[in-house]
Amino acid sequence: MIYNKKIFYILINLVLSNLIVFFVNANVVVSIKPIGFITSAIIDNILPVDVIVPDGSSGHDYVLRPSDEKKIKNTDFLIWSGSEIEAFMSKSVLHVPINKILVVTEIPAVKKLLIKIKEDNCIHQLKKQCIQDPKLPLNSKKYNMHFWTSPDIAKIIAIEIYKKLSEIMPQYKEKLNQNLKQFEISLNNIDKQIMMQLAPIKNKKYFVFHDAYIYFEKHYGLSSLGHFTINPEIQPGVKSLYNIRKQIKEKQVTCVFAEPQFKPAIIDTVTRGIKINKGVLDPLGCNIKLSKDSYLKFLLQLSSQYNTCLKDKI
Repeated sequence: MIYNKKIFYILINLVLSNLIVFFVNANVVVSIKPIGFITSAIIDNILPVDVIVPDGSSGHDYVLRPSDEKKIKNTDFLIWSGSEIEAFMSKSVLHVPINKILVVTEIPAVKKLLIKIKEDNCIHQLKKQCIQDPKLPLNSKKYNMHFWTSPDIAKIIAIEIYKKLSEIMPQYKEKLNQNLKQFEISLNNIDKQIMMQLAPIKNKKYFVFHDAYIYFEKHYGLSSLGHFTINPEIQPGVKSLYNIRKQIKEKQVTCVFAEPQFKPAIIDTVTRGIKINKGVLDPLGCNIKLSKDSYLKFLLQLSSQYNTCLKDKI
């Protein structure tokens, strides 16, 4: 009898030890940093977050490293945008069980808020790819996939992360719920603050490097005159650059925005000899560390970057 009790306690200890090891080593992997910002708020003080695309790189042309492949394969939960914008992950996600994956662009509430790329906004090399067919599935259409700059979509993603992780790790449901509620309250407060900050510059005219900000601009009532390219890896044509330079001269443009991930040579060329403000918009929040407040800091940084360049003209 005593022997059986010893065996029983040994087995219990082994099970508990394995569970502890599992939760200590458990992690969530996300494709890009902005998704990591939202995720960090929901799993604060629960699990660590690993980001695949490092600072200074772009999801438009990223190539997975062996270490990235390993992270994806071994993760307990994976969040990515989808193959439309992150084709580099399409094969690797096949190694992850479907119940441990969240594809942001497949969330029904997010789908409804995705913005189609207008054909007249496409640079001439890509016009054929921008023609829309309503009968095609989502991933065959051309939508602007920089959804993370939308506070409304961020809330939806946060709720979905909470739901998924509550199913996978029910022991954390209460804490996840607390984190979600705090995120929603904080985001609503920051949203109001940014609305007030950007109100005075709503009518200012500007160009952005590429179309990564349409969700942010739509939410806060800003509107760029256009962008240099829809894909930072593809150089805009001479005609496009000529038209942009012409508009800068004729329409009293206040600012032209570059991005930290790409060299601003094209912008320097187009604005040469013109008195105009030059700013930088960071669509990925490269200098922001993951934390429960990182998404809020990301929105505030974007707001500040717009405000700094647009409030006064040279």
